[in-house]
Amino acid sequence: MNDTLLIALYAFAGAAATGLAGAGALRLIRRRSLTASLTVVAAVGVVAMLAGTLAVAWAMFLSPHDLSVVTTVVAMAAVVSLATALLLGRWVVARSRELAVAARSFGDGGDFAAPVGPTTAELDHLSRELAATSARLAESRERERALETSRRELVAWISHDLRTPLAGLRAMSEALEDGVAADPDRYLKQIRTEVERLNDMVGDLFELSRIHAGTLPLAPTRISLYDLVGDALAGADPLAREHGVRLVGGRIEPVPVEVDGKEMSRVLGNLLVNAIRRTPADGTVAVTAERSTEGVVLSVTDGCGGIPDDDLPRVFDTGWRGTHARTPPAGAGLGLAIVRGIVEAHQGRATVRNIPGGCRFEVVLPAAAS
Repeated sequence: MNDTLLIALYAFAGAAATGLAGAGALRLIRRRSLTASLTVVAAVGVVAMLAGTLAVAWAMFLSPHDLSVVTTVVAMAAVVSLATALLLGRWVVARSRELAVAARSFGDGGDFAAPVGPTTAELDHLSRELAATSARLAESRERERALETSRRELVAWISHDLRTPLAGLRAMSEALEDGVAADPDRYLKQIRTEVERLNDMVGDLFELSRIHAGTLPLAPTRISLYDLVGDALAGADPLAREHGVRLVGGRIEPVPVEVDGKEMSRVLGNLLVNAIRRTPADGTVAVTAERSTEGVVLSVTDGCGGIPDDDLPRVFDTGWRGTHARTPPAGAGLGLAIVRGIVEAHQGRATVRNIPGGCRFEVVLPAAAS
């Protein structure tokens, strides 16, 4: 038993010395290729066995012949181990380089294509993560392009809508200043109308900027949908009469909701104004409010004749107004973008879909706690 313990101690001492030297070597080459690290690991295993064997042989006074045989066996094992480590290292490095080349497509705005061929589980997992990241980046680039397009359209349309009333205001003010206005009172009334429209446009821009910045202040209170819709219908009734459109309040359930009354009134007002302006004379705009499995659904149905399928996904985009609504008083294309922003700030969602003869805008809000 004592001899066995002594052999174990000498073998451990020789192997430990080799292991410490190998750890130092790995630390020195930690920034080098994986092939070098694998070679060191393989060499440590073989040399540790050789060192332990030599220590035991020296302590046990083995014959030179036996020591030569053991050394030869260990040397052959070292050759095979080092060759295997080199092959494995070169294979892993080659797969890593292929993965790096494929990953460069991110910088070129392309999609990630995983290298073809077998690879390690770790590299395969990394490849899947890179593919998922590539898909998310592609979606992000698409959203960025869409936002940039919306910004350009918004700037163009706002510039047009500002230029027209400003030119009119300048002309009317010059006429009043020169005393050549045939009907000064009518000019003053028109100036006031244009100023109010400009003020509304600036207010919409300010509201939209707060929505995009995430700083829209909300003061939720418990309100009945019946009262909310009733006030909105009363506010939109003069515009409906002016356009010869009938406003109908259909199924209006007195369901309580926790919303900011002022902002939600703006949502309903924008939807009603949009529906009235798109509905021809003698048409009908209907409003409903009812409970559903998803919460509370507010809907505004108009008689606009429908929205082209290609345009439906862009209805709530900032600045979008459609090909038939690019001139005043259609507005700057901010009303529906504000609707979506306010609704999403209330943890709800706004959608639109075509129905026979028109389209239906729906706002889904969380129901108030009982």
